[in-house]
Amino acid sequence: MTMPTIGLALGAGGARGFAHIGVIQALEKAGIPIDAIAGSSMGSVIGAFYASGMETRYMELLATNLKRKHWIDFTVPKIGFVLGNKVTDMLQLLTKKMNIEDGKVPLSIVATDVEKGERVVFRQGPMYKAIRSSISIPGIFVPYEYDGRVLVDGGVIDRVPISACRDMSVDLVIAVDVGLYDKELQVKNIFDVFFQSIEIMEREILKMRILDADVVIRPDVGHISSSAFTQVEECIEAGRKAAETVIDHIWQTIDEWKKGEQTVG
Repeated sequence: MTMPTIGLALGAGGARGFAHIGVIQALEKAGIPIDAIAGSSMGSVIGAFYASGMETRYMELLATNLKRKHWIDFTVPKIGFVLGNKVTDMLQLLTKKMNIEDGKVPLSIVATDVEKGERVVFRQGPMYKAIRSSISIPGIFVPYEYDGRVLVDGGVIDRVPISACRDMSVDLVIAVDVGLYDKELQVKNIFDVFFQSIEIMEREILKMRILDADVVIRPDVGHISSSAFTQVEECIEAGRKAAETVIDHIWQTIDEWKKGEQTVG
């Protein structure tokens, strides 16, 4: 019997988003197909790497060896602390200058038009430009000007892009939320202030939208700061474990979809 098409909605969460790598590894090991991906912020980075053909073991190596000096270029604060030229060059290299529409699976990348207050979903054009738009955390990254818009982090308007994934004509959506949930974190620096302020807002927006997912995976990373890029391995392992615990549920959801198709047929 035909398998349903399965879309993966990968959410925002800064460094906690490395958990997406572990989730994908667990899904691949279980033989669950990934037919489409939508990503916001860090979810867009991992989703684009996957769509460009990068194997998860290379993602893991890259993530664990990447130093801030490789992608951070501080500037005198005006509309952001980080200029973003270094990360733009790095993304261009790692995605092999590939266009979104040329990826191995359909890909949607979500950003926010900060002037119009609109969600922007990229489904074509250079991957690196769409990712750079989607990761532009307000107050930290200088907004990215692209396609006549001033763009910031996709998580501002759509932390876990379930609807963008659903719009890709998939049958089932697996959502991965690496947000804070009900955990509390100490505010240790100005970056924590920015990250956590945005996440509080995002959490309220997400409450109703998450109901549209068929399966929700929530890695246990709520105790890790969004800016803690030194806890990469812990995040990846948490993503792997969280996905493994719902594998049976995913197969059950697939079976229920098949039965529904039989009834309709």
